[in-house]
Amino acid sequence: MTEGLERELSLLARHIMPGKRSGDAERLDRSAYLLLQRLEDQGPMSIGELAEAFDLDPSTVNRQTAAMLRQGIASRVPDPAGGIARKLEITDEGARRLRDDRRYRREGIREIVKDWTPDEIDRFEHDLRRFNQYIENVEQRPWPRPGP
Repeated sequence: MTEGLERELSLLARHIMPGKRSGDAERLDRSAYLLLQRLEDQGPMSIGELAEAFDLDPSTVNRQTAAMLRQGIASRVPDPAGGIARKLEITDEGARRLRDDRRYRREGIREIVKDWTPDEIDRFEHDLRRFNQYIENVEQRPWPRPGP
């Protein structure tokens, strides 16, 4: 019963959030896009918090964030709550590039759904959000979302 769903989700993952193409230096890679999005949504986070949020090994997140620091799209800051660990936050440059990537991705999505009705788009978004939230509940790792 879930064979078709598994196949379609695999294909969806192949299409959504493509990595940088050669010669496209301004595009964020997949990990930077997701990490910056989480930092934007939640605020400064430590390597450990990011690793937990993404269910990744801290060494993996450390490598990914080191690249982001070199690019100037994230920076290290003292813990706003006064903790010992330094945290990472999105920089103005990171916010600009994230905004640009969102615009690029949304233009692509608009092209894909250009023949859909507004109701079809709303229904698909609702079902996809519901699916993601079920996964987040099972994994006990909710993703912060902006208000309605």
